[in-house]
Amino acid sequence: MRSIRPPFSRARRLTVAATGLVAALALTATGCGGGDEDSAADKPAADSSQGADEGGKVELPGDLKDKLKDHGIDADKWAEGGWKDFGKDKWLREAKDFVNPVIDGLWKPERMKEAKDPGVTLGAKSSYDDGGYSDPDPEPKQAQREKTPYHNHAAPVGKIFFDAPEGPMVCSGTVVKDPRNPGKSNLVWTAGHCVHAGQEGGWYRNIAFVPSYNDNGKQGAARDNATRQEVQPYGQYWADWVATSNEWIANGSHSGSDAFAYDYAVMHVQPEQGGKSLEETVGNALDVDFTVPDAREVGTMGAWGYPAAPPYDGEIMHKCLDRPGNLSIGAALPTMYRIGCTMTGGSSGGGWFRVVGDKTKLVSNTSMGPADSTWLAGPQLGQGAQDVFNLVSEKYGSR
Repeated sequence: MRSIRPPFSRARRLTVAATGLVAALALTATGCGGGDEDSAADKPAADSSQGADEGGKVELPGDLKDKLKDHGIDADKWAEGGWKDFGKDKWLREAKDFVNPVIDGLWKPERMKEAKDPGVTLGAKSSYDDGGYSDPDPEPKQAQREKTPYHNHAAPVGKIFFDAPEGPMVCSGTVVKDPRNPGKSNLVWTAGHCVHAGQEGGWYRNIAFVPSYNDNGKQGAARDNATRQEVQPYGQYWADWVATSNEWIANGSHSGSDAFAYDYAVMHVQPEQGGKSLEETVGNALDVDFTVPDAREVGTMGAWGYPAAPPYDGEIMHKCLDRPGNLSIGAALPTMYRIGCTMTGGSSGGGWFRVVGDKTKLVSNTSMGPADSTWLAGPQLGQGAQDVFNLVSEKYGSR
């Protein structure tokens, strides 16, 4: 993950140590100077939101109003709750049609807690014509809780919230470096199925990223009584542009699809209330590895995320560490990486990391797994993924 000088009293650097064939992959931030207290002035205020009611009216920029109008959508009705209309004629699906106006105060802590995992995304087809390219199923690896506070141990990892026809949903994501905006990236890597419904629909709505969500890992009554600052220590970052693969848009399906081999997405985000870039705010970001390393030559991969389907509740960051193998879901398709892991829905989109020299790099993201949650699979990030990344970076990197 990127080492930069963060806007806090200590610099944080993400380091990963890998030893042995099944190594312990540790995301750790090391502090320099200062104490354990961060400067409160550098963090978003606990009550910085204007607190608009769900679906409450919000002023939209003129270009967004025009874009909605071009599709026969009344901007004022959208702002007053029209976004809840996922009818076929209102659900925008083409790559060029993404819109995501900020609705101030929509994602309150209570609404975040109510958001569900997109469960069917991990109910992929149980068998594929794999052409004999799949390795044997890995042994399940029990997901481990990440140490708290998360901003000291996995600063670039966070939780993604979005609205689907079924209601509020959750995924996971990772802050990644932007070569066109060094040190000030606003890019988040996640899964395609966390931003777009594929052939079944269009772009999801009200997509927001919350880094280090529930920073101290509170649960139960403690989580219910947590302050806004504790739930979202760095505030919310809303997506103002998102790109995923053409394969996912055309053929993606939450019930199982060959498009899982192309299930990746990049979001450009902006702070809900304005302020510094995402990378400056959290103090870290990852390089993305587009070299497509051979699974059998990688010692260890680690997957991070917020599993939300039972036995998990979506409030705690977890990780799985394993030596990867190959999973083929079609003889003519790129193989996917696969590791043993018990994380469930909600971890979708979470980054997979590996060590390259002395750097930690994002090499995949959680995409799919079996109904019994014994393993996870993620796509290779080759030329197609790099094209999606470059599209977003070139369009928005200088912002």
